[in-house]
Amino acid sequence: MEEKLMKFFEVNEPYSALIKARTKEKAMEIYTDTVADDDGNLSNEITEVTDLYSAVFHSRTVDHNGKQLSANEVFEQLTNDEEMLLSMDQSLL
Repeated sequence: MEEKLMKFFEVNEPYSALIKARTKEKAMEIYTDTVADDDGNLSNEITEVTDLYSAVFHSRTVDHNGKQLSANEVFEQLTNDEEMLLSMDQSLL
């Protein structure tokens, strides 16, 4: 059975986030588990974005210590098979 390819999703409201998931539903689950509750508008606020957009966006991510991720960290996180939150609104850290 062929595994579904990862997609990238962006949320801007109520808090920004970049999520890697196989489906929009899974991306919404990751968002509500790690960023914020769904206020009823999450389905409208979450949009699929391109791989290139995600790479540029994620390359600007900083870790909990304010240090920018290395190119190797960005590449590994974008290409591994794990569904995950890639970045989120810095005000939540």
